[in-house]
Amino acid sequence: MKKGIYGKKLGMTQIFDNDGLVIPVTVVEVEPSLVLRKKTVETDGYNAIVLATGEVKEKQMNKPEKGQFDKVKLAYKKYVKELRLDDIESYNVGDELKADIFEAGELVDVQGVSKGKGFQGVIKRHGQHIGPKGHGSMYHRRPGSMGPTSSPGRVFPGKKLPGHTGKDTVTVQNLQIVKVDMDKNVILIKGSIPGYKNSLVRIKETARTAVSKSAK
Repeated sequence: MKKGIYGKKLGMTQIFDNDGLVIPVTVVEVEPSLVLRKKTVETDGYNAIVLATGEVKEKQMNKPEKGQFDKVKLAYKKYVKELRLDDIESYNVGDELKADIFEAGELVDVQGVSKGKGFQGVIKRHGQHIGPKGHGSMYHRRPGSMGPTSSPGRVFPGKKLPGHTGKDTVTVQNLQIVKVDMDKNVILIKGSIPGYKNSLVRIKETARTAVSKSAK
């Protein structure tokens, strides 16, 4: 993987292709990102670039956050994110990355934080079936059997129980870029991607297959 960028998920819409077919797409706004730092195998044990993106007021930043920008004399940015790549030789500190690093037809992996749904039971969290709704039933929306009693006398790890749902890091692979609009700084990605509106998502060259140049 040799390229990637961060963007803001704006929401979903639909467009028509040349054959008149409807394509559902997710709109991702990609503001220019600055290369803040480079990490190499010799110094950090792996190759990566540190990107900074998003507008921010100076008063909203603390002294350590300002320091990393002042050190390389770059404008302050809201987000500072690391992007691991196989090859970073073509990147230099201060370089500006825009949406045009990708083109229509390429396949990408998109990573984001899924919508948080709070504390939920096993019906919603794990998709278990609801029990009998009769008046005499004692089992409606309960988790069910916890396992044996005296032996081993404990609940095995991995038992599906109620708990916090959502707000997990989710990656969706092999999504096709339908269009790159540099006038509006947006990338249209076929299908849905994880995350809520205005959340930060990572768009990276797919790790599964070769890049396809055949865009409809």
